[in-house]
Amino acid sequence: MKKKIHPKYNQETEVRCACGNTFKVGSTVERINVEICSDCHPFYTGKEKLVDSTGRVDRFKQRMSKTEAIKTKKVKVKKKPTSKKTKAEKKASKRKITKK
Repeated sequence: MKKKIHPKYNQETEVRCACGNTFKVGSTVERINVEICSDCHPFYTGKEKLVDSTGRVDRFKQRMSKTEAIKTKKVKVKKKPTSKKTKAEKKASKRKITKK
């Protein structure tokens, strides 16, 4: 290995979780802040909990509520029944338009 190109390795790097739990690991960084650790993660605790750090779920719920509101506001407009023309009638109407 080349000398003086590798970062300093710390044996006692402190990891702090948002829940308040701290523990030591080895790393090149002096301090590490995490949002979820093994003490508060739903997989390890068995408790169901929504983990949303960036607000994606809230934004999705807002979009869905807006679309639901739009759907309820829309009123279906009945179209007038149109008579279907035969091919011969369509050709005749085109001829009348072009001759004028």
